Amino acid sequence: MVAKKRVGPSRALELLAKLPQARILCLGDLMLDRYIYGVAERLSPEAPVPVIRVQSRVLTPGGLGNVAKNLGALGAQALAVGLIGDDQPGRDLANLLSQALKPLQPALLLDPTRPTTVKTRLVAGIQQVVRYDEESTDHLTGELAELYRAEVTKSLPQVGAVAMSDYGKGVLSPAMTAWILAEAHKLQKPTVVDPKGADYRPYRGATVVTPNCQELSLAAGRALAKSDAEGLAKAGRELMASQGLRNLLITRSEEGMTLLTETGQTHHLPTRARAVYDVSGAGDTVMGVLAAALATGADLLAGAELASLAAGVVVGKVGTAVATPEEIRLSLD
Repeated sequence: MVAKKRVGPSRALELLAKLPQARILCLGDLMLDRYIYGVAERLSPEAPVPVIRVQSRVLTPGGLGNVAKNLGALGAQALAVGLIGDDQPGRDLANLLSQALKPLQPALLLDPTRPTTVKTRLVAGIQQVVRYDEESTDHLTGELAELYRAEVTKSLPQVGAVAMSDYGKGVLSPAMTAWILAEAHKLQKPTVVDPKGADYRPYRGATVVTPNCQELSLAAGRALAKSDAEGLAKAGRELMASQGLRNLLITRSEEGMTLLTETGQTHHLPTRARAVYDVSGAGDTVMGVLAAALATGADLLAGAELASLAAGVVVGKVGTAVATPEEIRLSLD
């Protein structure tokens, strides 16, 4: 069954008002997003590249940190368990998260053997010119993995849902992912997973997996267009059947989202974005809002509708951004 849905204002506002009651456990890969903003006025005489005159610099939490920051902006409470290195970016992240997640404090494990993951983006006007990454992708092992499991075990009973950010940086190994999903299932906690890679079998048991079009193309083994709603739905159904997934929410940027449920329903959710400037971090917004909605007891479709509204706000901004309740309310006008 296929349904095209438009968010009902009263339904969205009712759910939005409940989000401050939500408490979500945010797990996975934590990173620091560094933005360097400037203007491009000429080409370099040394190479055919633009010369950027730097005007400002911004540091903000990325990965699971952006999920947690989005939740904080909506009034929800995020318990974040992340990994940082013994370096200045790690200290910057700890400070930024402590400010964003009051009154709760993140549980940050220190690994002196690896650097804090940093993504640096150079932006001229509204155009991203280049991005460079500093990272380690080694899986957690030994004592550090046990410490991470201990934090998860301590936090799970305190939350209404779990949001898992897999960026392939080592925290959510297949073994760790399967263990978290099993523990959450024991306590009947809904789980939302932002996936990475071509193999989705480690995500079996998750309440919902949220790939974007590019990620679904990789997992399906063929190119898919975000404008081809039916083609995406077909590929999504095949993936659900072959890899044992329950529900799939496919994010499609300015085209909206497609929700595939385990009961066989397909819902195409149009976007309300007035303009699309930057999709960086929009997947984090979708996952965070959806997890918060599920934590309040909302059904999957209602949560997806609210997540679509929030994503429509975020893609209209430059950089890793958040959506506030007031911005979401205005988007309904």
